[in-house]
Amino acid sequence: MISTKQLLYALAVEKHLHFRKAAQECNISQSALSTALHELEDQLSLQIFERDNRKVLVTPVGREVLARARSIIVQVEELERLADSQKQPLSFPMSVGVIPTIAPYLLPRILPAINREYPESQLNIVEEQSHVVVEMVKTGAIDTAILALPFDCEGLLTLEFWQEDFYWVALKGEEHTRQKEITSQELAHSNLMLLKEGHCLKDQILDTCKISEQTANHGFGATSLNTLIQMVLGKMGTTLIPEMAIEQLVSQNTQLSAVHLNEPSPHRRIAFIIRPNYTRMSSVEALIDVSKNALKG
Repeated sequence: MISTKQLLYALAVEKHLHFRKAAQECNISQSALSTALHELEDQLSLQIFERDNRKVLVTPVGREVLARARSIIVQVEELERLADSQKQPLSFPMSVGVIPTIAPYLLPRILPAINREYPESQLNIVEEQSHVVVEMVKTGAIDTAILALPFDCEGLLTLEFWQEDFYWVALKGEEHTRQKEITSQELAHSNLMLLKEGHCLKDQILDTCKISEQTANHGFGATSLNTLIQMVLGKMGTTLIPEMAIEQLVSQNTQLSAVHLNEPSPHRRIAFIIRPNYTRMSSVEALIDVSKNALKG
């Protein structure tokens, strides 16, 4: 009978394409791993891997086997976690993905609160872009993730817990900085700089402002909001940031001014995403409650 250990060994070999490294990850000897995989291939009457002294390759049918193996492992893990669902929230290890335009501004607020309210919690934080954390949640690589909507999360549940607007950041004294609000039309003449391609915040800003990519960036492409702020301080242009980032990026810098973007609110919505059959809902609900309270505070 095929065992989950055999499937895990096969997935480890697929990950490393190296038997010794896979054996080290699985904490077994290389010979034991090779024997288990030979038995798996014999049981299936097909070859998953091509191997010689120099390299390991996945066969075409092997790719299909491994895809199904991943799905099986996720289902087995969900079954094992079913009993945990009755335990106290956050009383077991939990992996949480967070996107870069949220992590630096939300985590310093919620992590101290989580440690106070759930001292036994064991969170593993993974910071990645939206499309990466969505795929990781779908495949079971992480338990849940925090991202900004709108974003394509087909097949997953989205649990919205916060809404916020964008603020225009510029050096004090520049045109429009004494206003309480600024329109998209006024932004068109402000040398606006945004994050580079691949960051959902950029797409959300362009959509909110109803402007084209050609109107913004002017050849620049930053990978973080902090870099954009440094570019503003260097008199290279202006930028837009989400409300939760104001305290860290603007409030402590007397040279900068933050002006509310006068477009229909909310400009982005913050949500947890989970698989529909996720069994640790009480832990996600606990994280949502802590996040809400921290942001309100």
